[in-house]
Amino acid sequence: MKERDIYLDLVDHSKKKQVTVITGMRRVGKSTAVKYILQKTEHSNYLYLDCERIEIRVLFNGRDYENIRSELELMGLDLSKPAIIALDEIQLVENLPSVIKYLYDAYAIKFIVTGSSSYYMKNQFSESLAGRKRIFEMYPLSFKEFLNFKDEGVINFEKYAWQPLNKAWYNKFKDLYTEYIRFGGFPEVVLEGNQNDKIELIKDIINSYIELDVKLLSDYSISEDLYKLVKVLASRAGNKVDYTKISSITGINRQKVATYIGLLEYTYFIYQATPFTKNIDKEISQQTKLYFADTGILNVLAGEQLSSGQIFENAIAVQLKSQGTIQYYQKKTGQEIDFIFNGNTALEVKETPVQQDKQTIEYRALAIDINRYFVIGRHLSNSGFLDFIWGGNVY
Repeated sequence: MKERDIYLDLVDHSKKKQVTVITGMRRVGKSTAVKYILQKTEHSNYLYLDCERIEIRVLFNGRDYENIRSELELMGLDLSKPAIIALDEIQLVENLPSVIKYLYDAYAIKFIVTGSSSYYMKNQFSESLAGRKRIFEMYPLSFKEFLNFKDEGVINFEKYAWQPLNKAWYNKFKDLYTEYIRFGGFPEVVLEGNQNDKIELIKDIINSYIELDVKLLSDYSISEDLYKLVKVLASRAGNKVDYTKISSITGINRQKVATYIGLLEYTYFIYQATPFTKNIDKEISQQTKLYFADTGILNVLAGEQLSSGQIFENAIAVQLKSQGTIQYYQKKTGQEIDFIFNGNTALEVKETPVQQDKQTIEYRALAIDINRYFVIGRHLSNSGFLDFIWGGNVY
């Protein structure tokens, strides 16, 4: 089993009484992470239960909690000593937070749970288990993890993270970074060797997301509208979200567009970058910018509608999101900073950066009192400009 960076923290937290909550998009690796934790457990007194199975949903939707306890014992759990219950996709069971709270307080049970809805996990689930849980968010593979999955055997990754371009490192891994941008970071896609099969896997991920997550979390009737919407959104990746224009293009009611985009964000399918401002400034655009959570998904949905520069910008958004918060800065005059990372770092994203790009980001960053600024690039220019961070180093 390939190890991911988050596993160390997950195994460490699995030894604590608090509920370990793992959230992220479908097929990003949550179930594999749970199974990894269970493999590292020092005893075998545990159960792994998948809430996508109807019998598990029926069990935990029951109101007789002692009967639920009896059912768990019949499944082989010994509640007279410390035990672990691992539950996949808990957002599918409305009553589950109450059941977990009861069993958590009454017995020596450690819960490890996963879910695909950030809204549910951070709000409805959190209300029931205040102080009793810690949330871990999982994302598609970082480029560092991607190289590990490719068995590149690199051991000094941290030496290059967020560092200026190193030609030897760049030349060694630029082709793999191209693959990473094209097909994204879903583990099963990365491990698939055939390019056509990679694309089919991505299509299946999109289909299962809409047909399973969305239908179970919302309304069975919205699938066609939602697919139409994500196709349009893919063609506008990196642009500001204009609900009226999107409504006009898709034929979907403006309010529904807003609701659907919220659903896509809650279920980790897209990210929205908010505008950066230190005060209420009428010069600053107030619309969010939209990015897809995986460039493989973006490429399949957008087809040939996006430039390579737009796809690269989305790739950087994905890489940044797993490390912190992303915002952008733009005046109504058009002056823009692509990303404000963690509120203190200005980033200009250029496929083939030149010296002028460094001067531009310096000027714009200092104008809003940000003293940390970088150019992030993908290719070397003929000008010989090297004072930038290669996209493959943003991890």
